[in-house]
Amino acid sequence: MTSNNFQYQVEQFADLRILRYKIPGFDDLDLQKKLYIYYLSEAALAGRDIIWDQHNEYNLWLRDSLDTLYHSVDKADDEYTYLEIYYKRVLFSNGMHHHYSTDKLKPQFSTNKLKVWVDKLSVQQLEHLKCRSHTELFEKLEQLLFNEQEMAKRVCQDDDKDLILHSANNFYKNLTQNEAENFYNHLIDKNDAQPVSHGLNSRLIKHENEIKEEVWCIGGKYSEAIERIVHYLNKAAEVCENQQQQRVIKLLCDFYTNGDLKLFDDYSIEWLNEQSGEVDFINGFIEVYGDSLGFKATWESLVNITDKEETAKASVISANAQWFEDHSPVMNNHRKEQVSGVSMKVINAIMLGGDCYPASPLGINLPNAQWIREVHGSKSVSLNNISEAYEMASLTSGVIEEFACTKEEIELHKKYGALADHLHTHLHECVGHGSGKLEPGVRSDDLKAYGSVIEEARADLFGLYFMADEKMMELNLVPNMDVAKAQYNAYIRNGLMVQLARISKGSNIEQAHMRNRQLIAKWVLEHGQAEEVIKQHSRNNKTYYQINDYEKLRQLFGQLLREVQRIKSQGDYEAARSLVETYGVKVDKPLHEEVLNRYANLHVAPYSGFVNPKLEPVLDQQGNIMNVCVSYDEGFLEQMLRYNTEYHLEVNHKSRP
Repeated sequence: MTSNNFQYQVEQFADLRILRYKIPGFDDLDLQKKLYIYYLSEAALAGRDIIWDQHNEYNLWLRDSLDTLYHSVDKADDEYTYLEIYYKRVLFSNGMHHHYSTDKLKPQFSTNKLKVWVDKLSVQQLEHLKCRSHTELFEKLEQLLFNEQEMAKRVCQDDDKDLILHSANNFYKNLTQNEAENFYNHLIDKNDAQPVSHGLNSRLIKHENEIKEEVWCIGGKYSEAIERIVHYLNKAAEVCENQQQQRVIKLLCDFYTNGDLKLFDDYSIEWLNEQSGEVDFINGFIEVYGDSLGFKATWESLVNITDKEETAKASVISANAQWFEDHSPVMNNHRKEQVSGVSMKVINAIMLGGDCYPASPLGINLPNAQWIREVHGSKSVSLNNISEAYEMASLTSGVIEEFACTKEEIELHKKYGALADHLHTHLHECVGHGSGKLEPGVRSDDLKAYGSVIEEARADLFGLYFMADEKMMELNLVPNMDVAKAQYNAYIRNGLMVQLARISKGSNIEQAHMRNRQLIAKWVLEHGQAEEVIKQHSRNNKTYYQINDYEKLRQLFGQLLREVQRIKSQGDYEAARSLVETYGVKVDKPLHEEVLNRYANLHVAPYSGFVNPKLEPVLDQQGNIMNVCVSYDEGFLEQMLRYNTEYHLEVNHKSRP
C-alpha cells in the first residue's frame, strides 16, 4: 500500500502484519532539534533488553539461541521456514509469549528437527549459549518451546488461579499471589494523600523466607541498560529545547540513579508542566498491564514531535475539559469540581521502544498516579502518523465489508470512520482518563487485577457517550452526528465480533483492552435487548449486529459509565470482578469459530506492528555530528538483527533454563 510512493506495508507472516510509519517534516528540522531527537531515540532503544527480561527470565537466552540456530541452519532445510517464522514471532513479541494473548508461542518445526539443528552447532556456539553439550542445549530448548504446560501464559488473569504462580513474567520469584499482596498491603498507607506507586520499578523475590525487592536502577537490576539510557538522556539534555525539558530529564536521571519512586512522581509532575517544546518523550517503567496484580510496570519509550495542525483541532477538547466533566452522567460526588492541567496533543511518533515496539499504542494518557492526575492533571497524546499507517494499510482489507450488517453501515464507515476513530481516541485519552475522582480513602489499585480493565472501560465509555453529544458540532469537531453513528457501529462490531479474530479457538479473553471492549458491547447488547436497541441478524449463516436506536444506545453507554465510575471511585473490587467476569472474559464459542473462519478467508493478519525509521548521524572529519538523516527502507528482520547486536547487554544475559 502506498501514499506518495511511501511503502506502508513491509511484510506479513503468521498472524502479524509489519508496517512502517513516516515522520512528516523531519528533514526540515534544525540540527539542534535533530540532535535532541537522535539522543532521545538512542535512549529509547538502549533499554530494549529490559522488556525482554521482564517478560520472562529466559527470553534473552532464548533469543540468543534462536539467533544462533537461524544463522546456522541451511536455508534449503525443509523446516527452515518454520524456524524463521517462529524466530520472527518471538522477536515481534519481545519474548516467547504472544504480544497480545500472552499465550506461549508454538513452533511449527518438530522436536526431531530441532535436535538435528542443535547437533550441528559448534563447541564455540555451545559455549556462547552457556551449555556444556548438545544434549543439554536441546533439552533446555525442548522444555522451553514444546512443553505447553511450562510457562503457558505470560499474564494469567484466571480468577480461580494464583495469578503469580500461573504467570510466566519475571516480576515475582519464589512467592505466591497472597504473599505478594500482603507485602504491598503492609507498605501502602491509605491515608497518604500523595502515595508513591509501590512496586512499580522492582522485582519482588523471596529468598530463604525473606521477601525483598530488587530495584531496577543504576547499581541494581538492569543497571547496565539503565546506565546507557541515562548516558543518552544526559546528551539529550545538552541540546534540548528549553530549561523545563532539562529539569525533566535531570529528575528522570536522578530516579534512574537510585530508584526512589518519590523522584518518579516529581519527574511526572515536571513532565506535565513541560508544554512548550515541540519534541517530547516517554521513557521509563510506566504501564502495569503486564502484571496480573497491577503493581509492576514494563519499560517503554516513545520519542515524538507535535503535529501542530492536528493539535489545534484536538486542543478544543482539552480546552472544554470542565464542560465534559460537568456534563458527565456519573454521580455528582464522583466528578471533579475543578479540572486542571488537562492537555491534548496530536503527535507523530519518531522512535518506538520497549513495550511500545513493535506494537504501538494509538494514544497515551499519563501519568498514571491518580493523585497526580487529580491535583496536577494529565497529558494526553494521539499518534497521528501511527493511525495513518494503519488506515493506509487497511484500505483494501475487506474486514468492514465482511462484518458490517448493511451497505449503509459500510458507506458510513468509509465516509466518517477515520474521523470518528480519531475523535473517540481524543475523547478517551484526554477527558476520559482525565475525568472523575476517587472517594476519600480509596486508591486506584484497590481493584487489583481488574483495575486496568475498569479504567479502560471508563475512558472508552466517556468517549462513546460524548461522541453523540451536540457539543461535538458546536465545537466544530464533526460535520454532523453521523460521525457518532459510524463510531457506534464500529465499536459494537469490533467488541462483539471482529476482535475475536485475535484470540485462538477455545480461549477466553485475557488482554485488558479486549476485555473492556467486549464488556461494554455485551453489556449494552443485553441491557437493550428488550427494546432491541441492537439487533442480531443471521444471513447466509453469518452473524451481524445492527444498531436500531442510536440515542438509546448512548443512554446505555451513560448508564454503564456511571456504574464503572462508581466502581472505581469507591474501590468496589467485588463489583469490578463481577462486571469483568460476567461480560468481558468468556467468549461465545460458536460465534468465535465463525469469526475465525470469516477472517481467515480475508487473508489479513489480525495484528500489526512497526519497524522504526532509521536515524543515522552524519559526521565531519573531526567526528562531530553535522546532520541526522532518516531512512525508511529497513526490513523487519534486518532491524531486529541490528538491534540484537547494537542494544544487546551482556549483564541481562545471565538467566537461562
